[in-house]
Order: sequence, then structure tokens, then C-alpha cells
Amino acid sequence: MAVIAVYSMKGGVGKSSTAVNLAWNSATKSSRRTLLWDLDPQGAASFILDGENHKSDRAHALITGDVKPKKLIKATEMENLDLLAADVSLRSLDRLLYQINKLKYLGKILKTLEKDYDRIILDCPPGLTETSEQILRNADLVITPVIPSPLSERALKDVQDYLDAKRRKHAPILPVYTMVDRRRTIHLQTLARHKKWPVIPMSSAVERMTTLKKPGGEFAPRDPATKAYAKIWRGIEKRLAKS
Repeated sequence: MAVIAVYSMKGGVGKSSTAVNLAWNSATKSSRRTLLWDLDPQGAASFILDGENHKSDRAHALITGDVKPKKLIKATEMENLDLLAADVSLRSLDRLLYQINKLKYLGKILKTLEKDYDRIILDCPPGLTETSEQILRNADLVITPVIPSPLSERALKDVQDYLDAKRRKHAPILPVYTMVDRRRTIHLQTLARHKKWPVIPMSSAVERMTTLKKPGGEFAPRDPATKAYAKIWRGIEKRLAKS
């Protein structure tokens, strides 16, 4: 089993849509038994894959140990893709993890799932918190969506500087440019500084995911963003195979 976290300190960068599309590629294109675990209290990934059909206020119970993960995991309409949904109770997750004082708690939960899944995609909450620190320690790869703008790049640098200062072991961080509009000068200038970073173009198909409640590959397989996500996933699989 491999754990791929989709994380950004900054919100509004396409994090949830990236998590959903990568999970879809894992399940559909790679035929991996895949779980998308939504840890963001906003629950955007859960909404795309499940609408409002999941039970509320159960995510907190999972963390406290009152409910086992398998009781909350639901199959999606797509083969090989399951969902562990988020809800508003996750707003207190950082405080809870601090109170129980278990630095490897999320890792222990992930360990219980390794027999059932080949890939677990984590849609992480924004910010640099206790939750994100545990995720960075327990993931095999961290995909970080970055809008090609100074503020978004600054947020990525802040995370890297923080981790370097802490000198703690963490998963490799792989930046991905999202919402790229090559008609904008600032985007072109930013892309030129990091030519090897993957690029997800601005796309109406990505925006329609919340309306249709489907990953882009389900309804727009030829869309440039859909193809870009597929290419990124192939790169992830190759990197995991090497490691």
C-alpha cells in the first residue's frame, strides 16, 4: 500500500479536485484498490464523490476510536474506488490530536487499511497544523497544488522552510501547478522558473466536477486537464515503483 497526500498550506488551489482526479486514475487507469480519505472539514472531495449521502459528525468518532474505519468507508459508483468521507466534525481534529498526544495516530489508522487497499489518497486540510504534520510523516508522497502566483509559491516555501527547520523526516513534496492560464503574463513568468513542474491547465471540466459530482475522467476524458491528471498519476506510479 502507498499513501499519497494532496496537501497545500493555502486553500483555493484545486486541492480537492486534484485528489479526486488522482484517485480516479488510480482506481480506473491503474486498477488499484483505492481509498480516498477526505480529511478536509469542507468536504469538497466527499461532495464530488458522494454528494450529501454520507452520515454527518462521524469523522470525529473515527479519530477517537469510537468507530472503526471500515464502518464508515463507502463504495463509490466507480469500480475500485472507495470513500472515507469528511464532515464538519473534523474542524476540531487538530485539537483532538493534540489532546490525545499521539504523534503517529493517523499512521496507525492507515496501517489498519493496508490489507484492503493498494493506494490511499488523502485530501488534506489547508494550513500547517498538527494534522498536516502527521500526514507529512505518514505519507509516501505529498502532491502540493500551486497556483502560478507569488502568494501560492510563498506558501509552498513556508512549508519547506518549516520542515527544514524542524529537521523531521517527511515524505517527498512534489509541486504541481494548477489553474494555469497561459494567456496571463504572471502565469507564464512563473512557469518559466520551474519548467519541470507538472501543469494542470485552467479547465471548465474541473469546475463542472462539483455540478456533475464526477471526476473529470468520467465525463470529459479528452479535456486537457483530465489528460494532465492522468500524466501526473503515471509519474506517481513510476516513482512509487522505483522506491
